[in-house]
Amino acid sequence: MNKQEFLAELRKGLSGLPQGDIEERVAFYSEMIDDRMEEGFLETVAVSAIGSVNDVVVQILADTPLTKLVKEKVRQNRAVKAWETVLLILGSPIWISLLIAVFAIILAIYITVWSIIISLWAIEVSLVTSAFGGIVVAMIIALRGNGLVGIAMVGTGI
Repeated sequence: MNKQEFLAELRKGLSGLPQGDIEERVAFYSEMIDDRMEEGFLETVAVSAIGSVNDVVVQILADTPLTKLVKEKVRQNRAVKAWETVLLILGSPIWISLLIAVFAIILAIYITVWSIIISLWAIEVSLVTSAFGGIVVAMIIALRGNGLVGIAMVGTGI
């Protein structure tokens, strides 16, 4: 195997890494082969001294942090194919109506939750207001001469 074949297979084996890392590794192994050739080895001997491409790829992947590998796998963007675009357009009556239905359900739940909160607040306000009103009416009744009824109404208000 010559240098170009080795580097091409190495590049292919490292395709899951970020492009910058691939270029760095390929340049490293290219320089290593060049150094051995400067020492007098033949190109095929210099390449075979490094080892098999699979062993080199396994070693590089073992030395690469897992987070870098995962980020590169997640980050890979692919172009949308023409048939996918056609399916999106043809399926739009279905997925748009489903999207509207999901939005309506979420809005209904949101409105329901706030309606319950406002209802509970209104109940609280009405109870506090009726308690104060009962105490005021009880004092008026007590001042008009019905003391026992007034005291009973104060107790009810409290």
